[in-house]
Amino acid sequence: MYAAIALCVFMCLTAATHADSHQPCHAPNMTGFMSVISLKGDVKAFGAFTYDSMGKKLRFRSNESYPTNTSLGLDLLMFFDEGVFYEIDSKNQSCEKKTLHCTQHPLDIPDDATFMSTVNSGNPSIEGEGLKISVWKGAMPDTKGHYCMSVTMGCLPVCTMYFHENSSFIVSLTEVEIEIKDPDLLVVPSICLAQPLEETPEGTVNSFLNEFM
Repeated sequence: MYAAIALCVFMCLTAATHADSHQPCHAPNMTGFMSVISLKGDVKAFGAFTYDSMGKKLRFRSNESYPTNTSLGLDLLMFFDEGVFYEIDSKNQSCEKKTLHCTQHPLDIPDDATFMSTVNSGNPSIEGEGLKISVWKGAMPDTKGHYCMSVTMGCLPVCTMYFHENSSFIVSLTEVEIEIKDPDLLVVPSICLAQPLEETPEGTVNSFLNEFM
C-alpha cells in the first residue's frame, strides 16, 4: 500500500507539463481495492470498489478487511449522472439518500484535466519490470485545491493525489480487474428504496472526495 503511495508521489513530482494535444481517456468497468491515505500516513479508508464506467456508478465499502483507528467505515453508492448518492449502514439496516453536488472522483480523468507527461516506472526494456504511466493534473471543483492523477496507458487509474486547503490525501487502486463481478452492488438496496432525499445544510457540498476531507 505504502509502496503505491511512494510511486504516486514520485510520478507527480517528476512529471512536467507538456503542450501535447492529449485528450483524457476514460476508464473501463472495474473491480478492485481502494486505499485513501493522508500525506501524514494515516489510513483514512481501505476497501473494495465496483465501478460502472458507462453507467457512471460507484460502490465503495471500506473498513471491512482493514480496520484501523483512523479509518472511516463507509458504504457509499454513488450515481454520478443522477446526482444522488446513498450512505448505507447494513448492520443497523439504515440508509440516507443525499444530493451529489460534485461528480469528480479518482476512477476517471476529468474532461478538463491537463496532460503533464508520460513516465516510465521501473525498467520498461525488461518484460514485466516496467510500467508506463500518463500523468494528468487539474483543479478541484471548488478551486481551493488541485489534483495529480496517474493512469496506465490502458486508462486504468493507479493513484491520485489531492491537495486541498482542508486536507491532502492520496487515493490508490490495487488488484484491479476490468469487469463488474457483482452487478447487484450497483443496485439500490431495499433498505434505501423508500428513503426521501435529505435536505442539504447550507454551505455543505456533498461529493465522494469530501467524504475524506
